[in-house]
Amino acid sequence: MTKVGLKAGARKKRRLYFLLTSITVLGLAVLLVLSALEDSIRLFYDPTEIVEKNIGPGQNFRLGGLVEEESFESRETAGILINHFTVTDGNESVAVTYEGLLPDLFREGQGIVAEGSMNEDGIFVASEIFAKHDETYMPKEVIDSLKKRGEWQRRTAETQQKGDAL
Repeated sequence: MTKVGLKAGARKKRRLYFLLTSITVLGLAVLLVLSALEDSIRLFYDPTEIVEKNIGPGQNFRLGGLVEEESFESRETAGILINHFTVTDGNESVAVTYEGLLPDLFREGQGIVAEGSMNEDGIFVASEIFAKHDETYMPKEVIDSLKKRGEWQRRTAETQQKGDAL
């Protein structure tokens, strides 16, 4: 082989190494970004999706829906406040448990978002509960879910009737 042939082969090898190194570095950068954003990339489910997808224990996600009327119970056990309630989307319901003080604005019939995971008994164990100040507030995801299931119009009509009765 001539010197020219060796130089061309060496250049090809260098290009290949450069390409492989670049792909590896890019892959690691993407992996680091995704792991850094993992906490903010939470899945959102309504009760019907939880039942349909048969979501098992251990997967962190956000549950959204309405706190079912007459489902709230709270008791203190060994100095810890334990809250039990049910979240519904009008189609399915999911039992929720939460340890600690609930937001002041939490109440039955209100839209909430709870963050946590399912336990082995099929109960959603919330680590955080989000509620807003306005009684007509519902998270966008909850509204979209209720609209998709045809519950939104019915609930809006019920709310208007309650307001007219006052």
